[in-house]
Amino acid sequence: GQLAGAALAVAATDDPRVNAAVSRAAQQRQIPVNVVDQPALSTFIFPAIVDRSPLVVAIGTAGSSPVLARRVRARIEALLPGRLGALARFMHERRDAVRRSLAAPARRAFWERIADGAVASRVLAGDETAADGAFERSLGAARRAGGGGDARGEVYLIGAGPGDPDLLTLRALQLLQCADVVLYDRLVGPQVLERARRDAELIFVGKAAGEHRQQERIHELLLQHAQAGKRVVRLKGGDPFVFGRGGEELELLAAHGIPCTVVPGITAALGAAAGAALPLTHRRLAHSLTLVNGHQGAGEVEPDWPSFADPRHTVVFYMGLGSLAGIVARLRAAGAAPGHPAALIARATLPEQEVVRGTLGDIVDRAAARNLPAPALFIIGACAAFDAARQDEQAMRPRNRQHELRPRGSKALTLIKRRNRGAPVAPDEPRSVPEHALEPM
Repeated sequence: GQLAGAALAVAATDDPRVNAAVSRAAQQRQIPVNVVDQPALSTFIFPAIVDRSPLVVAIGTAGSSPVLARRVRARIEALLPGRLGALARFMHERRDAVRRSLAAPARRAFWERIADGAVASRVLAGDETAADGAFERSLGAARRAGGGGDARGEVYLIGAGPGDPDLLTLRALQLLQCADVVLYDRLVGPQVLERARRDAELIFVGKAAGEHRQQERIHELLLQHAQAGKRVVRLKGGDPFVFGRGGEELELLAAHGIPCTVVPGITAALGAAAGAALPLTHRRLAHSLTLVNGHQGAGEVEPDWPSFADPRHTVVFYMGLGSLAGIVARLRAAGAAPGHPAALIARATLPEQEVVRGTLGDIVDRAAARNLPAPALFIIGACAAFDAARQDEQAMRPRNRQHELRPRGSKALTLIKRRNRGAPVAPDEPRSVPEHALEPM
């Protein structure tokens, strides 16, 4: 009687006899029944699903391994963009317009270009206004060309992170799988490139010392392939907007009307610090952070070296291994003590990562003795001596809560957190740092 009028039945009790009875009764009445974890007693199963409504993906194992189905679902969840349902709705709403504009043979090719091109990228990024404009241009071009469509491609500026391929973002993985061409630099390893589409054209555009025209070649390749209607990934180590010249490439593409999507990556400073367990800021040790280009070119604005002499100010030098001795000399000349903590991190986040700790007084010799390979980051400040296992000793270090850094213009990114509510020390006011605060840990 309990099954009267039921559309389907699910048995999930702790009593196998009850579950079996429910299965028999349901099947006698031709009611679909599922007995949890007992496929032999079931006439249907509940698959694991990936819901991007109206697009739904179901994964089933005929009840043989629900755990495996959930694992597969997790993999697919990672690959499918969260706004894929929005793209399905966007395309559905425009089907009639395409049907009126294009003959049947041309429609499929048109929709494939829409699903894989700039229109889809804009929808997935949440910008349906821009997507609608791109769609109308593509449809107009396809109508005029008898179905040929808009030949203009698009570019993805992607940060590949500090080296470990598992630190790529989901968005980076998704776009790498769509790329026709990948322009990659010297800091992108083979394991990262393996995540690109198998038939994508891989073009190495890494710069070596003294190659001043390489950026011009990169610009030429970006325009050449995008204007040929291809989807081009510009793959950079770290983040494209942190010493990656991504801003210049973005300007170039905008000037030529080429759609561009920027995908941030974990910048090398954050990846290296995490890999070496060195916090770049710490409540007791440092309240400001500066990222500096370690190989300043002629005519560029000089960093504010005196501000770097304060051990409560963490400074990370990118690409500075080749000029390490010069950087140390500038820091010493600016007032940094020989005991100022320092660390070098080479091949950050990779299995062969190396960390060398010391002070400004000995870090050059330590690096030479280890014959550290590039790329390597140079970190200075009290945080460079951090050791989580020696917290009590660190807690005894003096604090200076009345110091606020005001760096002057330089090729550097500075983050400052004020630690006091009173008036800060004036930028030009002489300040001293207790020598015992600079001893390495």
